[in-house]
Amino acid sequence: MSEHPLKIIETLDPELHKLVQNTAEFALEDGALPQKFKFLLAMALDAAHGAVRGVKFLARAAMQSGATKEEVMETLRVTHYVSGAGSIYTAAQALGELF
Repeated sequence: MSEHPLKIIETLDPELHKLVQNTAEFALEDGALPQKFKFLLAMALDAAHGAVRGVKFLARAAMQSGATKEEVMETLRVTHYVSGAGSIYTAAQALGELF
């Protein structure tokens, strides 16, 4: 797995990193929505915001949580519908590195 995108924050400000990590754990734990769906949702948001590294990291995390490539791609169909073609260019860059 590639280095976590926030690794530098952990080095520069461990307290801030701990706060972000606790929030991520709280938001992404299994609940009414399974963890894989939460990772897919976060991936879609990163694609919409142009965050290539985030898409790559979250797509990998989603698949490690049980998501399939087909679920990743269907999530991106919805992302395209809501956020437009730019999100797909971001995702293509990320997935090209991942697959």
